[in-house]
Amino acid sequence: MDIKDTYKTIDKPGTETLFKDKNSKFYGYTFPISDEEDAKDFINQLKKKHHSARHWCYAWQTGTEQPRYRINDDGEPSNSAGQPIYGQILSFDVTNILIVVVRYFGGVKLGVGGLINAYRTSAQLALESSTILEKTIDIHFVITFEYKDMNKVMRIIKENNIKITSQKLELNCNIYISVRKKNVHKIKDAFSSLYEIEIKKVEN
Repeated sequence: MDIKDTYKTIDKPGTETLFKDKNSKFYGYTFPISDEEDAKDFINQLKKKHHSARHWCYAWQTGTEQPRYRINDDGEPSNSAGQPIYGQILSFDVTNILIVVVRYFGGVKLGVGGLINAYRTSAQLALESSTILEKTIDIHFVITFEYKDMNKVMRIIKENNIKITSQKLELNCNIYISVRKKNVHKIKDAFSSLYEIEIKKVEN
C-alpha cells in the first residue's frame, strides 16, 4: 500500500487580489497558519487594514492526518461566502492555510448565486497568486542511548539520511529526529534491532 506522506501548503502570504462585481469589491488573501490563533491574528490585521469594509469572510484548514477547518460567512447569507472559499481550499488540495475575502459593498445586491460566484472566484484568484509548495508529512522520534553506542546510532542516521532536529549528548544521549511518514517502519526497525537503544515517538 502506498502511504500518502506529502501535502500542499504555502509558507508565506500570497499577493493581494481584487475581484469586482456590480461595484462590490472583493479583496482576496491567503496566509500560512498552524492553528486557529494564527488565523485570528491575520483576520484582525485585515480588519484594521480594511476597517471600512462590510464583510471579512474566511475559511481555514489545518492538519494533514485529520484536518480541522472552519468557515465564516460574516453576515453574508448562510453558505454564500465561507463555504465557496473552503471549496477552493479543497479544490487546490491545500492545508495549513487561511483564505480571507474582504468585501466592500457597492450598493447593488448580488443575490446568493452572485455572492457564491464572487467569493469562490476571489478565493481562487488568491490561491493562484500564492506559491503552493509540496511538503512531506514527518513523524518525530527521540532516540535514547548511552554514549558508548553513539557510533551505531550515527551510522543508521547517516545511512538513511535522517534529519536530526536536536540533540543532547551527555552520558545518556537523546537525539531527536524527523522521519518521512512512509519510512517510519523501516527506521523504527533499524533502531529497535540495536541492543540498549530506545526509539520513541514524540507527540507534537
